[in-house]
Amino acid sequence: MNRRDVIKKIKKAAKDGGVSWELRENGKRHDLYDLDGVMIPIPRHNEITEQMAEIIWKECESKLGQGWWRK
Repeated sequence: MNRRDVIKKIKKAAKDGGVSWELRENGKRHDLYDLDGVMIPIPRHNEITEQMAEIIWKECESKLGQGWWRK
């Protein structure tokens, strides 16, 4: 899965849910995003495996709701 698509999906869900989503820090290997107080690290690779994308989405569940990416 493309990194850009992972970020877009989270950004759209955050906007729909009224939750803030912003880039906090650019790192060498990961970028840190702030999802309404929860720090979400996202690898800087162009391609992210489906398993890694699901791990990232599960980290967002506390703010976006359980299974939000399956809807």
